[in-house]
Amino acid sequence: MTPLVKSNLDSMTVRTLRWQSILPALRCLFMCQLAAFGLLLVSGAQASKLSKDELAAISRRGTLLAEYDSAAWQATDAVKAAHPVDGRMGRYIARKTDAGWAVDFGRLNDTGDKFLLAYEADQRGGTGQFEVRKFDPVREDAGWNLAAARGIDIAMKDLGRTGRPYNVAVLPAEHEGMYVYLYPAQIEAGVYPLGADVRYRVSPDGTKIIEKRQMHQDIIEYAPARKDVKVTVGYHTHVLSDLPEDTDVLLVLTRKPQVPELVLAGPYMFTIHKNGQISVEDRPR
Repeated sequence: MTPLVKSNLDSMTVRTLRWQSILPALRCLFMCQLAAFGLLLVSGAQASKLSKDELAAISRRGTLLAEYDSAAWQATDAVKAAHPVDGRMGRYIARKTDAGWAVDFGRLNDTGDKFLLAYEADQRGGTGQFEVRKFDPVREDAGWNLAAARGIDIAMKDLGRTGRPYNVAVLPAEHEGMYVYLYPAQIEAGVYPLGADVRYRVSPDGTKIIEKRQMHQDIIEYAPARKDVKVTVGYHTHVLSDLPEDTDVLLVLTRKPQVPELVLAGPYMFTIHKNGQISVEDRPR
């Protein structure tokens, strides 16, 4: 979660995609024409091969990612409103609890074996309000925050320098370890970036990258449509794999106005719905 700032994109490939209100009609017309010529695959022939559990896992991770993103910026605003001591906020690390989201702010110590917790912001009853606690002296943490901070450090080192601000999120992995997400931050109000994002699977102690997944390649900037245009759907083509990504779900759940997203990937056409759920059908050929 990064505040809105001006930034040059340097060498990154950036494209601006403006939603078209006629996209659903064009999609329907295109598919009907293909069917008329016998070119449309039988619905479900390829899509039936996909695991529902796999799609559900993508939806679940993307939903948690959207919640993490929201909690991070709301908690940051709450801590800043409490007038923190300069230089003490450090890095934010969020975690979901039975009571809601908690976001911790601090940094690694010089030896890298403790996370020095300076502020903690706890969500109040599932609302967007966060209650801030200050720790003076700082509280040492050798658990989740330590592992997450280490994981963030090695992921950012692997990613290298970027030409724009990036958001960071850390989620527990399904089996063991954690996922560290690095994805472009929003730098202009109302414009939502998607692309040049990476998911790392990191060891439980945060010291080793187990797997690196480049989720998207180029950056698409989803810009707002004209005031006289009603946006009903967004779309993009995915070339790195035959599945949608966690950040596709994040986009749908955070973009305003909220609309579904069509993702064309391999032989499939996915719809990410406004609730973050994913459906699939065969891609027209």
